[in-house]
Amino acid sequence: MAETDIDKRFDIHEIAKNKQAELDRFQCSIYCCHSTGCKSSGSDDLIDLIKQAIVDHGIEDKVRIVATGCMGLCAQGPLIRVEIKGQKDVLYKRLEPLVARLIITEHVVPALKLAEGEVFELPEFLAQHVLSLDLPFFTKQEKVVLKDAGRLDPEDIHEYIAHGGYLALEKVLKTMTPQEVVEVIKKSGLRGRGGGGFSTGMKWELASKVPTVDEKFIICNGDEGDPGAYMDRSILEGDPHAVIEGMMIAAYAIGATDGWFYVRAEYPLAVERLEKAIKACKKNRLLGNNIMGTDFCFNIDVRLGAGAFVCGEETALIHSIEGKRGTPRPRPPYPTNKGLWDKPSCVNNVETLGNIAKIILKGPEWFASFGTETSKGTKVFALTGQVEHSGLIEVPMGTTINEIVNEIGGGVPNGKKTEGGSDRWSVRRRDSGRAYGFAGMLRGTQKGWIDYGVRRHDCDGRQFQHG
Repeated sequence: MAETDIDKRFDIHEIAKNKQAELDRFQCSIYCCHSTGCKSSGSDDLIDLIKQAIVDHGIEDKVRIVATGCMGLCAQGPLIRVEIKGQKDVLYKRLEPLVARLIITEHVVPALKLAEGEVFELPEFLAQHVLSLDLPFFTKQEKVVLKDAGRLDPEDIHEYIAHGGYLALEKVLKTMTPQEVVEVIKKSGLRGRGGGGFSTGMKWELASKVPTVDEKFIICNGDEGDPGAYMDRSILEGDPHAVIEGMMIAAYAIGATDGWFYVRAEYPLAVERLEKAIKACKKNRLLGNNIMGTDFCFNIDVRLGAGAFVCGEETALIHSIEGKRGTPRPRPPYPTNKGLWDKPSCVNNVETLGNIAKIILKGPEWFASFGTETSKGTKVFALTGQVEHSGLIEVPMGTTINEIVNEIGGGVPNGKKTEGGSDRWSVRRRDSGRAYGFAGMLRGTQKGWIDYGVRRHDCDGRQFQHG
């Protein structure tokens, strides 16, 4: 094979064009939530059943099945979204095998037979299994990190590329200096999403100024231990390549030679999809030496955490990767100077890295247009427990607790009132109008950051968790 043919085979623009042509030939896409939550509710069997029904009806050349990441409304799973060209999208909830089969025979098959311009009327017995896409749960969200979760196959690198994947990496490698990348992230106002809220651009700047003698590391902290929290898990399950791309851009910006993902072993599906994504990157020459024909060389490895809550702290995490007991150490020295194996290291959260490619492609001003003066962008939350619409959401910084819990979340069941906070702070009912952000969130807090969700008390004084 000629060298030009090999280069063309690994060119992301060619990959995107070919994959998009493949996707365009289908008239219908059926997106099946295949996250941990929906898998535990039986989505594997539903996917197999739907695949067989499509074959039985001879429409496999018109319909594709996509096993996706989390679609958000976890309490209503298993979820399936049907998209047919020329028709309204339909989201089905709490599916059982019989209903899943009827979706094919009574929705997909007849809708595909309609002439252009005709509108399909959903049968009443199927309509009762439909979730309205006009719910505040969907309409009040602003998705950046979760934009493609639930809309692509997380195990297909070509589909990620067809959605614009690795274009940001190409842009920084071929048109930007490392310092220019750092400045873009600083200008965006992105702050660490792991809880501390330190400026990501400033952290990268500090790391970039430490000379790379032989090794320098970028580490992704996927050790999510807070009760009820599953944001990082869902991001890795639903869009692992976005986090990998963010890590690679970070590595280029700070001069890192290698990357490490530290993910807790209780997240087997996230680990599996992450490892498949890394393998796919190597196969497509997006990891290794001379990436995209440049001088940039980079590799990634994965380490599993044993579940110690303390290993979410960056120095304890580093000790754990080194094979030592995961205990924090005093700082300074900070990891940017003396981190993994005493080499300069930069630790970023999963969600933080998931923002990077979007910022590079759309610009820092676009990202900074979300949120508040001191808290830019969006934040992913896991709403769990006693709330009508529990699940995964993403909203602009500055969104109030009332909007998150009572509008998007649908409020507490049975009309009970809300009080809340995190595993660190308490929110009184009169504070529900306060905006969620890094500064001035709650009276008496030092950081002003509510970590991952809200803790509440019902009107009888009993406490229950929103993680």
